[in-house]
Formats: sequence, structure tokens, C-alpha cells
Amino acid sequence: MSEQTHAHLPKKHLLRADMNGDEGYDELVELALDMRSSWDHATDHVWRQLDPVLWELTQNPRAVLQTVSRQKLQDMLADAAFRKNIDDLLQVRRDAADNPAWFQQTYPQAPLSGVAYFSMEFMLSEALPIYSGGLGNVAGDQLKAASDLGVPIIGVGLLYQQGYFHQVIDKDGAQQVLYPYNDPGQLPITPLRRENGEWLRLEVRLPGYSVWLRTWQVQVGRLNLYLLDSNDMVNFPAHRGITSELYGGGPELRLKQEILLGIGGWQLLTALGIEPEVCHLNEGHAGFAVLERARGFMEHTSVDFETALTVTRAGNLFTTHTAVGVGFDRFTPALMEQYLAGYAETQLGIGFHDLMALGRANPHDAAEPFNMAYLAIRGSGAVNGVSQLHGKVSRQLFAPLFPGWATAEVPVRHVTNGVHMRTWDSGYADELWTTTCGKDRWQGTAAELEQDIRGLSDAALWQFRSAGRRSVVEYVRERLCRQLAMRGASSETIEKSKLQFGPDVLTLGFARRFAAYKRPNLLLHDPERLLRLLSHPERPVQLIVAGKAHPDDHAGQALIQQWTHFIQRPEVRPHVVFLSDYDMHMTEHLVQGVDVWLNTPRRPWEACGTSGMKVLVNGGLNLSVLDGWWAEAYTPEVGWAFGDAQEHGDDPAWDARDAEALYDLLEREVIPEFYTRDEQGIPVAWVTKMRESMAQLTPRFSTNRAVCEYTSQHYLPAAAAYRERAAGNGAYGVQLVNWRHELDRKWVALRFGEMKVKTDTELHEFELQVYLDDLDPDAVRIEIYAESIDGDAPVRQEMERLQQLVGASNGYAFRVRVSASRPATDYTARIIPHHDGVAIPLEATHILWRQ
Repeated sequence: MSEQTHAHLPKKHLLRADMNGDEGYDELVELALDMRSSWDHATDHVWRQLDPVLWELTQNPRAVLQTVSRQKLQDMLADAAFRKNIDDLLQVRRDAADNPAWFQQTYPQAPLSGVAYFSMEFMLSEALPIYSGGLGNVAGDQLKAASDLGVPIIGVGLLYQQGYFHQVIDKDGAQQVLYPYNDPGQLPITPLRRENGEWLRLEVRLPGYSVWLRTWQVQVGRLNLYLLDSNDMVNFPAHRGITSELYGGGPELRLKQEILLGIGGWQLLTALGIEPEVCHLNEGHAGFAVLERARGFMEHTSVDFETALTVTRAGNLFTTHTAVGVGFDRFTPALMEQYLAGYAETQLGIGFHDLMALGRANPHDAAEPFNMAYLAIRGSGAVNGVSQLHGKVSRQLFAPLFPGWATAEVPVRHVTNGVHMRTWDSGYADELWTTTCGKDRWQGTAAELEQDIRGLSDAALWQFRSAGRRSVVEYVRERLCRQLAMRGASSETIEKSKLQFGPDVLTLGFARRFAAYKRPNLLLHDPERLLRLLSHPERPVQLIVAGKAHPDDHAGQALIQQWTHFIQRPEVRPHVVFLSDYDMHMTEHLVQGVDVWLNTPRRPWEACGTSGMKVLVNGGLNLSVLDGWWAEAYTPEVGWAFGDAQEHGDDPAWDARDAEALYDLLEREVIPEFYTRDEQGIPVAWVTKMRESMAQLTPRFSTNRAVCEYTSQHYLPAAAAYRERAAGNGAYGVQLVNWRHELDRKWVALRFGEMKVKTDTELHEFELQVYLDDLDPDAVRIEIYAESIDGDAPVRQEMERLQQLVGASNGYAFRVRVSASRPATDYTARIIPHHDGVAIPLEATHILWRQ
């Protein structure tokens, strides 16, 4: 696989030839192409002035600018006040991009100039529909937060001609799938061009043919997102369709997409002259980027692949979002051989077996498929899950890669996801938070925000919550009218839908991907009990349900139909709606308006789950299983939880118990708290929960906090480690490879001798003989280890090397003293690798326990 080399290029690109040269038009283009408008709504009135109907339907500045008449544009640009407003808005944007932000102020001498952030999907705005759900949500929100904070991230992804599917519910309540075409001319993207105006195109060689990739740029505030697509006219039709759908097709198409993302994506950075110290893999889809990064280092320094990977992996971070092993992409040996054997041999200088070993738990099992997560782990210097519980789950999932090591020591940490509050807050929420905490509130400390929010009165909070609920009821009515009209409903039914729901009724929201493990039908376990809860004459409840099932997930589609059939019952219809085609725009309305967000997954299969975080800033409360983020967020002061916080798999009996617990919680706590009012009509207990949820959880589960953690815990250390290993054309990398080869050759000869234990009232003293054959004693570390108790960290303490043993060429005595609070039999001696600056066991899995 190869690339065309191109110089970096000017970014100016006019949308309409008929407006070229019109004074002020270029400024409008610049505003329209900046995705900052998806979270900073200062420019909304501009697009609303140009075409209010199109703006409300699309929220897409570029589509408005492309569609409005030339005469309208000329008239608006001739208006001095309109022009001044445009100039002022643009100046504010430019000043924001130029001014030092949190990163520049906090780390003025940082070794970090760039983080390449690879993701299969990005959810930035409905104007750029290249996302499916949670993974894209995290990627998009982290780019936005990085822009706010000034963290130098460069996004890399794919531009899908059709993206993820759109959903229609037919008259039988079944999901139908549509794939509208994403016209690049209507998207907020611009082609990347060379200085001579030529489109930057990359050639990626697959077996027997080349695929040409077009390149695009998305402006995300002060950051850039680069996208690749294969819909180039020189490609064969089948190859033009490689980037047609997100998560569509079979394994072969997925493999080709991931080759283009990982290998083509890194080649694009090289073509642009971008040399990031850090590569952040948002899931394993882009795992091939670690290979191409190593290949580039080989080309630059003339070292071999093993050395290049040893050097470059120090700058790679792998974030896993998967909570079950079957969720990782796996490719058969035959498919891998067809597409990557030649790349391994001619570009990396390794055999196909060596390539496959990077993606296998057992490198000697010729039948084992290639696991993209395993490749990402073996090509990275750090690995993290996306919640505290998910970190634990991931350590269990990846334990086979670290045989002999305790599960607690499997090298997976966690950074809990957050959401970009400025994207998901309503106008009411923005006004409340700005008045209470200031315009730059998300840059401050959590303690300051907590104190400010706790100062809000019950009346102010309840007025705020009621306004949000009224807004979502209006949205539901409008959306339901359109939905029914599209389905061919009668005019009488459509008219009735205009009165659907009440603005003062407790409103629950449940919206997410319909998959069996998420248990979207837990509420339907006892339909009659649910109906009694919803239709109580004095304490009614209304429920909004939305979500898509993957086109190949027939079980998920059946769950949708179960809901739609329930809703078709005349006595149910006034209390429940299913809104079709769940997308980012709908999500914004729902999280801004519902009183309670429901979440019902089977623990521990929800890696994090960010949808419930979005209601926090809007005063919504969460009711959830203790899984994902809620397992670390929940206290009785901020919401509700059900279930026993244990793992039960897909046991129907436990599903039934959880359903009964959910009904009980709604009936005995949630609904009464909402309807128990004081003399001013305020539900004091409810508002108290609101206040604590907003104060405690909103800053804690903000993407700003997550990006700050990634920066301090991962990006900066990774940048420094990569720079150290890359210095001198990778000389340090050569040293590390030699050290690891020495371990491989000599480990089998290591053995333990006699161990003596002395115990007094406070300490155990262990003295141990160890025989290292001819291995350098500094290449290993001798430890005493005891497993964790009651969730505490395991005890691991290094033993001090004493004298060399008499008569032994490389035998030594080691000693350590540990607390006698545990019996001496709890402790076991072990030998593990040791080298400064090397992550153990991530980079060397050897371990020897004393039996």
C-alpha cells in the first residue's frame, strides 16, 4: 500500500460559483463551515434569517447557504447591520481560535503538538450524518471539548455516502430501513487541495488493484477532522462503495473499511505533513494505523518492524468501548491473508504468521481469527476502558493475552466518558447555568459549580424543569403528526396527536439502540401493570420511546414491534409514543425535556452509556441499573437505581425480578415524589434531587473532565515516551528489543531456591534465593505478592537484592519486609521483567511464580 505525497494546502473553498466575489459571502462561508455552530448557537439567527423553514428542519448552515436564492443573499449582504453582525461573529470565532485555552495555559512547554484521533464514526451534528450511536457520540463530543480546551487533536475518519440507516415504522409497527445519499455539496465539508488546486487523493493498494481515496476537511472549532471516502470516479463501482455505509455489509467490506481508515488515515496525515506524537484509537476499528505508523518510522529510520513498533507503540493509546468479547471485530485467516499478507511481507518486512500473531491470543493456533482489539493492545503503550466498571470487565476480557498474571494486573485503566454539555443543553439550561455559574463555567472547577448550583431556589429550578418539559411535549406532538402523516394515518388521528401528552405530566424517556442486552422491553414484562402506572387518574405518567435496531438484528427489530403493538392499543395510545428515526436532533430534544431517563441494560454489558449524562445539565434525573457510568455516579441523593449490582447473564428469571423492581421503584418512589407538592405547587423532594444531580454530576460527567484526564494521564506521558524512544533514529527502541529478546531466550532457565520467613508481631521478613542463570539481574524485578481482599489493591512489593550466593554464578539472595496483618501464607514470590520506561506486562508478559 502506498500514498501520493502532497504538500499541505490552503483550506479556502467557496460553496457557490454564482456568488464568487460577492462582498461578505466568503465570511458567510467561513461561518457555515465551522462545526462550532453545533454547540455555540450565536450564529443560529443568521441561518434562520436566510431560510427559517430549512434551518429548523436541517440545522445545517451549509445546506441553507447552498439552497437560498442569490437574490436573497445579495439583499441580506447589502444590509449594513447584517454585514456588521457577520463580521462581529467571525471576529469572535477567530479570536476564540487564536487565544490560549486551558491546554496552552496549563502546559505551555508540553512535549505534545498533536494527537491523531481515529474513529469509525463521529457524531458532531445532524448536518454531518456519519455516526451510528454511542461510539460516534463520544468521538464527536471529545473533539468539541478538545476545541474548547485547546488540546491539539486531529480527527481521522471516513465519509460515508449513505452513513447509518434511517428508520421508518410501517403500519404493522415493523422497522423499515432507508439509506438517503449524503451529498457532499450539502455537507459542512471541503475537499483537501494541493497548493495548485489539485484534489488531494491517496492511493491505497489492495490485492490486485488500487483504491483511490478522496480527502475532506471538517472544521471543528479550532480543530480539524479529516475524512476519507472511496467514491472516486476512477475506482471500480464495487470499490467506490467501500465507504458507502457505516456498519453495513459483511466481514470483507468491514475489513476493507478498516484498512482504509487505519492505513489510509495514517497515510493522509503523512501526506499533510502532520507528525503527531500520539495516536488515539477510539475502538479497535482503526488498529491497522499502528502498523502503518510503524511502517512510516521504518521508512524514515531504516530500522526493522519490531523496533519500529516498539518505538511507535509508546505513543499509541487504545480505548476499548466493548463489554463482551463477541463485540470485537475478528477476521478469518483466509481473509487476512488475501488482503494483508502482501502488505506484511513487502511493506513491513515480516511474515504473514508474524502479522497474525499480533491479533491472536495463541499465536501458534493457525485457525484462530485475527482480533482487532488484540492488535490495538499489542500496538499501544496504554489501554483504557470507558468507565470504572468497564475497566474491570475489560481486564477480564483481555486476561488471555497476559497468562500467569492476576486479572487485577491486566494493563487496562479507565477514563469514564463524559458528554459535551454545551452541545446537549437547552436554551433554558444555557440561560440558567450562564446566569448562575458564568459563561466560561465548564473551564472552572467542579467545586465552584456545585456551590453555585446549590444556591438556586426551588422555584427557579422547578420553573426551569417545567419549561423543558413543555418544550419536549411540543416537539413530540409536532414529530408525531409528521410521523402519522407519512404512515398514511387519517386526518382525525393526526389532529388528535396535536393534543398528545400534557405539559404538566411526569415524562419518562427511553431512547437507545434496540439490542437484547439493553433490555428495551423490560418495562413490557407486565404490560397491564405498566398501563396502570401510566394511566393513573391522579398521578399520570407519559413515556417517550425511540431507537433503532441494526438491519441484521432481527431480535432487536422484534423488540421494536412489541412496543409499537402495545402502543396501538387505544387505552395505551394517549400515554406512550414511539418516535421513529432516532438521531442526534431527536436526542437533543428528548434529553432537554424529559423528567426521568430510563436505562435497563444487563450488567455489565453497558460499557459506559452516555445518554443519561445528557439529561444532567437539563435538570433531568436518571433511573438505571447499576451499570456503566451509573455504577460510579449513583447515590440516593441524585437519582434512582434498581437491581442487585451483580452479573446474571441473560437469565430470564433475573430479568423478571428486575422488571418487578423497576415497577416498584416507579410506583413507590419516583411517581409519588413528582406529584407530592408543597403549598407553592413545587415537588420539594424532586427538586432537591435535581439540584444535587446538577451540582454533583454535571461537571463530573462532562467531556471537558474526560479530555483533561486523557491529556494528563495519557497524551502527555505518551508524547514524552514516544519522543524518548524515537530519539536517535530509534536507538532506544533497539535497546528495548534486545532486552526483550534476552528475556525470551533466558527466561526458561530462571528458578527459585530456598525461602525463609521470620515473623514478629508487626512484620513478616521473607528471604529468598533466586537463580538467574546468565540473565542480567537488572532486567528483572523480584516481588512478593498477595491478592486483593475486599476490593483493595493487591499487595506487590519489590524485594531488595542482597549478596550474590556463594558457589552460584548468577544466584542472589533477596529480602523484603511486609505487614503481618495478613498471614505469611498469603504471600507468593515472583519474577517479572523490568526496564525503565517499559509498561509491564503490556510490553513484556513474562512472569514466573514460586510454587
